[in-house]
Amino acid sequence: MFISFNSSMNLADYYRLLGLRSGASLTEIKASYRRLARQYHPDVNPGNQTAQEKFIALTDAYKFLLSVVKPSAESQAASQAEDADTLWNQSPTVTVTRKEPSPPAMPQLSEVEKQLKWSAYEQLQQLLKSRRFARAIALIEGLAQRIPQDPEVRQWQAIAYQRWGHQLVNEKQLDKARNYLKKALRTDPHNRSLWAEVERDFRRIEQML
Repeated sequence: MFISFNSSMNLADYYRLLGLRSGASLTEIKASYRRLARQYHPDVNPGNQTAQEKFIALTDAYKFLLSVVKPSAESQAASQAEDADTLWNQSPTVTVTRKEPSPPAMPQLSEVEKQLKWSAYEQLQQLLKSRRFARAIALIEGLAQRIPQDPEVRQWQAIAYQRWGHQLVNEKQLDKARNYLKKALRTDPHNRSLWAEVERDFRRIEQML
């Protein structure tokens, strides 16, 4: 029987629900959640009420732990790189090289802002995976207006611009593609992975002209 959320649960219960020891790092929390969420996602288990309840419980535990676990400098850098990898890897054609520079200091977010941020991130993954790029960009631009100083949000925004630009190159809408690729670089100018992908897209544009 799966653990259900109630007022008697303690912090160890939330860790245990994600299959982790108490005190696991933020990086471990995110990695475990992604693995389990894929396993129990309703799209993977259509009509399975038990799996749906498990998925909801996992998501609630994940959000709770995000709100209480403070990342170390090392896990913060690794966490940001992993989040970028997840978005990049929605497309099998994308190769990612991790960013070497240390990320900027994360802003202090309210609980409402944290919930908004991670809810938007989950939606963004689904929109990019389903190639609904216009919706993805509208979502992340709205989040960037709400949380303008968050480097992770800027990174996600740049990735959304690049993914849309890449698709526009495929559709041979080259002028529009250039605009979005340039926006990607302006949004996250120090991201080496992003530069590599944008340069590859610009080379494709040159070959088409």
